[in-house]
Amino acid sequence: MPTQNMQQSISLGAADLDSLDQAIAAAQANLLSLQTPEGYWWADLESNVTITAEIILLHKIWGTDRDRPLAKAEPYLRSHQRDHGGWELFYGDGGDLSTSVEAYTALRVLGVPASDPDLVRAKAFILSRGGISKTRIFTKFHLALIGCYDWQGLPSLPAWVMLLESPAPFTIYELSSWARGSTVPLLVVFDQKPVYKIAPAVKVDELYAEGIKNVRWELPQNHDWSDIFLWLDQGFKLAEAVNLIPFREEGIRKAENWILARQEATGDWGGIIPAMLNSLLALRVLGYDGNDPVVRRGLQAIDNFAIETADHYWVQPCVSPVWDTGLSLRALTDSGLVPDHPALVKAGQWLIDKQILDYGDWQVKNPQGQPGGWAFEFENRFYPDIDDTAVVAMALQGITLPDEKLKKAAIARAVRWIATMQCRDGGWAAFDINNDQDWLNALPYGDLKAMIDPSTADITARVLEMHGRLAEDQIWLKGTGAN
Repeated sequence: MPTQNMQQSISLGAADLDSLDQAIAAAQANLLSLQTPEGYWWADLESNVTITAEIILLHKIWGTDRDRPLAKAEPYLRSHQRDHGGWELFYGDGGDLSTSVEAYTALRVLGVPASDPDLVRAKAFILSRGGISKTRIFTKFHLALIGCYDWQGLPSLPAWVMLLESPAPFTIYELSSWARGSTVPLLVVFDQKPVYKIAPAVKVDELYAEGIKNVRWELPQNHDWSDIFLWLDQGFKLAEAVNLIPFREEGIRKAENWILARQEATGDWGGIIPAMLNSLLALRVLGYDGNDPVVRRGLQAIDNFAIETADHYWVQPCVSPVWDTGLSLRALTDSGLVPDHPALVKAGQWLIDKQILDYGDWQVKNPQGQPGGWAFEFENRFYPDIDDTAVVAMALQGITLPDEKLKKAAIARAVRWIATMQCRDGGWAAFDINNDQDWLNALPYGDLKAMIDPSTADITARVLEMHGRLAEDQIWLKGTGAN
């Protein structure tokens, strides 16, 4: 039998139902007010300051810095410095060395002197964490581009890697989509090892804890089996020194063509800043002119990711309109908004127009699949992902459109595509199938340990949730191999 306290809670719950309904209605109204005239929802995607710091450097290298409001990036960077003097990789992490070095360097590139009190505090934090020599590979890479680190201390990336094809044990398609889109252009950059003169010229020798004269330009040892890659790297460097690099020109040419083929009409590469930034660096190395349409579109794509306010300028790592719209639709329908509400209809039609019917990189390892996915961003036809696709399929299932036949056909394509993307372990990954060669995370170049795209519990659960929601209408499952 219910206790007196339970009875009181039940009574209070019933009394508050009107307030709950009012809160839901207010939340719905607020969310509806944020919908764009085109029908989608889109919120800013926050990141740490490294994205903005690296974009500042990119514009300096291309000489396009005066055409952007980079002066506002200085207060943005300062606003994210913490009391300990450093900058965070994620909220509350106590400060991250590599992030702090990149923020410090960006401020120097913007003309802030090393004697500035904020930079003095940052220097103390950086030196307490070991200085530049202890930073990640990509921090050292960006420093090397402006002569603040020696290329000898970075891993070699032989361009002939581009020529490897199945059934070779490794091809570029064994890398995760995000690593692949970032690595292919770097094959060009690392081959040439450029050092660009920027104005003002910057040196950050003060950030070497051991002193600049004592720096050892070498890759750190792990003292385990993975040190074999360091021996291989020494071999690659010797080959570079004597100019005995097989298929060098062929590899660079294939990398260039790969980059050009994967640029969206909007200028994006992969829908993420690292791939966009690295592709523009590769084009700079290859001698492309700043007025070349490929370059201009690429720079405009980065501008489209930028946020400018009255006081700040910063760059998002990615944009998320498809994801935001799918989740917004689900929130509105799950909370009781009528499924044929005009706002939902407009959003649903926008999503259907964004379904990707082109073949992308996923086809290399999944040749039997037919297109039908959605991506995270406005445009990203080479990289639809399972997570977004499942969310959009569920969002469309919950609304009523004027052309229900069109909607159901879109959902059916999505379900069939997802079914062909199931990995051999039974789960689903983000972008690819059977992208699980874990040894790639041991490469010196991959110090972030994000070189592969294995199946995960959360994406697999999303797919199962999708099938559960769609199970009432079995027509969507016909021909998918799903039960």
